[in-house]
Amino acid sequence: MKKFEPVIKRLSNIALLGKKIVIKGRDNFIKSGPNIIVGNHIGTFKDIAILFKIVPRPIFFTANKMIFEKDEFNFLIKKHLRRHIKLFAPAIELFLNPLKSYLVNYISTNIGKIGTIPVDIYYGKKLAIQTCQDYLRKGRTIIALQGRGRIIKSNPHPYVSPFRRGVAIMAYNLWQEGIKVPVTPVAMFGTHRSFLIPSKVKVNVGQAMYISNFIQLGFSEAVNKFKAALERRVKVLMAESLSS
Repeated sequence: MKKFEPVIKRLSNIALLGKKIVIKGRDNFIKSGPNIIVGNHIGTFKDIAILFKIVPRPIFFTANKMIFEKDEFNFLIKKHLRRHIKLFAPAIELFLNPLKSYLVNYISTNIGKIGTIPVDIYYGKKLAIQTCQDYLRKGRTIIALQGRGRIIKSNPHPYVSPFRRGVAIMAYNLWQEGIKVPVTPVAMFGTHRSFLIPSKVKVNVGQAMYISNFIQLGFSEAVNKFKAALERRVKVLMAESLSS
């Protein structure tokens, strides 16, 4: 990871052009040992870039395998622009094409070198959980963002999508092995604003949470209740960010 720090820095800087980061609760990050960072996901690649900048240790995360292929990554960027800019998307694409070509080529070439775990976001969930558990056994930090990388207005909470069970399952499984994994909740607001649009990004980091408070309930109930507790906590952190 040290070897590729310059690559990580360049990728993060490119992804966050025009964005100013404001952080609350930075001291709540876990400095060593296994750790899962869980949070909302409304800003596609910008969410990961933010975490690369502010987490004080190497991080590892699953990523849509489409990002590893230039043509498929191009498709994702076009989809992102058309979703957020709509009628102006073709003109913006034409104007940004030289930068976009550089961005796509640079990221797709280097993303596999910086701790990413390529997964099929529709069919690779079980394999992703197993791989992440292996990383946690080695004392690493795993990023597990919840959502589709954009605001979904039909959700009860547009900025915090319903959480999946993966984080709670990993925490439960490793607890059964005698490994206590702190789960750090994070809320991010502002990453949903389009690439290159100047704006402020607010990040609120909460204290670590543990599945040990639910372990006596048995697997299914413990997993479901811990998942719900993590989701509630991220919503509270988000509310704090929006009110400040």
